[in-house]
Amino acid sequence: MTEHQGEKADDDRVDSRAELLPEEDTAGSADPHDQAEQILRESDERVDDPEGTGARSVQTSSPDERPSEADDLD
Repeated sequence: MTEHQGEKADDDRVDSRAELLPEEDTAGSADPHDQAEQILRESDERVDDPEGTGARSVQTSSPDERPSEADDLD
């Protein structure tokens, strides 16, 4: 994928996410495109660093409760 194609894919991704969900539409958004960029940036950070995200998140189980990578091999 060329850099231009990557940018186009990112633009398409942001444009798609900028279409507000019903609850977001109800709440309103001053700048749906900017909101989409921020949401996707934060999502990418979580995907790129799942261990760090798990350690910082209050919504994630404790380290002892999380499945280990060895569990995935079963």
